Amino acid sequence: MTKLSVNINKIATLRNARGGNVPDLLKVATDIQKFGAQGITIHPRPDERHIRYQDARDLKSIVYTEYNIEGNPQHNFIDLVLECKPTQVTLVPDAIGAITSSAGWDTIKFQDYLTEVISEFQRNGIRTSIFVDPIQEMIEGAKKTGTNRIELYTESFAHQYSLGNEKGIEPYKKAAILANELGLGINAGHDLSLDNIKFFKENIPDLLEVSIGHALISEALYLGLDNVVNMYLNKLK
Repeated sequence: MTKLSVNINKIATLRNARGGNVPDLLKVATDIQKFGAQGITIHPRPDERHIRYQDARDLKSIVYTEYNIEGNPQHNFIDLVLECKPTQVTLVPDAIGAITSSAGWDTIKFQDYLTEVISEFQRNGIRTSIFVDPIQEMIEGAKKTGTNRIELYTESFAHQYSLGNEKGIEPYKKAAILANELGLGINAGHDLSLDNIKFFKENIPDLLEVSIGHALISEALYLGLDNVVNMYLNKLK
C-alpha cells in the first residue's frame, strides 16, 4: 500500500489569517494521524506565511508516524531540519516568494550542491528525497547525488488528467521504471486529488508515498477530514 502523508500547510494558512490558534495545527496533525494517515508533511518557507519554523519544532513531539519536512535547502532550512531530525527531508527548489512549487530540480546543474546537502542530512539519520520532473536525465542525475528517494512533481499529470488525457501518465511511468532500476524510492506530490489519485497509483510501479495537501484540505471542507483521509487510503490500497 502506498503511504499517505498529509501536507498541513493550508491549516497553518487558515490559522495565520486571524492571528490566533484556530484551527490548532498540532491538534489537526494529531487527528489526521488518528484518522489513519501514515505521515505529516510541512513545507516551511522563509517568510513563514503558513508553516512557521516554531511549528516544525512543536510538531516533532506530535508526529508519531512519518514526519516529512519539505523546502529549499538554504541555511536556515538546513539548520531547522538538523534540529528537528524528521523521518524525511524533501528538497524542493522553490524560489523565495513563490506561491507554490513549480518545477523539479535540475539535478545535473545542481548536482554538487545537492550531493553535499544530502550527505549532511544522511549523516544525521534523515532520509532524503529530491523533487524532480519526470525527465530521464533528471532521474539519473538524482541517483548521482546519493539521495534515497525522488518525489515526482505531478502537476503536469494532474492537468492532463483533468482534460481527459490519460496519456499524461506516460512520462511518469517511464520515470518510475528508471528510478526502480536505479534503486531509488519513489514518492509523488502536487495537485494529486481524489479524482486522480487512484489512476496515478495504479500506473506507477512501487509508489512508496504521496504527499497531498491543498486538494485534501479543500475536499475536507465538503466531506470532512476523517472521511477524506480514509477515502484516500482506500484509493491507495
